[in-house]
Amino acid sequence: MFKELIQTFFQEFIEAFFPEEYSYINFSTARFLEQEIFTDIIKGERRRIDILAEVNFKGEDKILLIHIEPQSYYQQEFHERMFIYYSRLYEKHRKPILPIAIFSYNDRKEVPEQLTVKFPSLSVLEFRYLKLHLINKNWRQFIHKDNPAAAALLSKMGYTEEERVQVKLEFLRMVSRMELNPAKMELIYGFFETYLKLNDKEEEQMNKEVSKLPKEEADRILELPNSYIEKGIEIGIKEGIEKEREQVVHNMLKKGLSLELIAEVSGLSIDKVVKIKDNLDGEI
Repeated sequence: MFKELIQTFFQEFIEAFFPEEYSYINFSTARFLEQEIFTDIIKGERRRIDILAEVNFKGEDKILLIHIEPQSYYQQEFHERMFIYYSRLYEKHRKPILPIAIFSYNDRKEVPEQLTVKFPSLSVLEFRYLKLHLINKNWRQFIHKDNPAAAALLSKMGYTEEERVQVKLEFLRMVSRMELNPAKMELIYGFFETYLKLNDKEEEQMNKEVSKLPKEEADRILELPNSYIEKGIEIGIKEGIEKEREQVVHNMLKKGLSLELIAEVSGLSIDKVVKIKDNLDGEI
């Protein structure tokens, strides 16, 4: 879902979280390149780069590649992996590359954001990448932006349990001000509901908060089609089921069971099981 959200709202994502870089990119030239797969023969790993965009600098014909890497778990040596991606991409494309990492795990622990190689007589390498660590972001800083990427990602920012209702309310206020087509609206609803789904008591509390808003704003929220909300909940449920099923496949793969048996037990296709295996190999 991160990949779909960022590719759909690529310009809005960069604008919300990397405004300095946004200022020099010509987004009208943006196109997404096919997935890159790299093999580390020494470690026996296969890695897949999900998001790689090609853009031009504003006012120039010069091309820039933007590599965005979503990371859902803490990894101390993550900065090394980003450098390996960078070096492989540069080896293939020989163009400037802007590396960006998005950390979505629920841990405030930071990872190194640079890789340095030095000798007493020489500084050989100083590699840096941009990062967005969502849980360390203050969600209140983004609620006045009519930005769909920021609205969806409120669900992964640093709010407390007591703030869950307020975060959902502000999300609805944001989307009620946007003019999005149904498909895009369903995407951000589905993303938000996957990561922040209120229980019945919280929904009741939120409805009370909506009624306290100025009438014009409350009416806009209440006029949001219920189908969007229902679709978002439906997508969230499906995503949860899919994650559980993939975890079962992970466990069976680790036990060395055949792909055919895993497909039969899990109800997934052989192709899907192979894809999960490839991803698992890349994480080992």
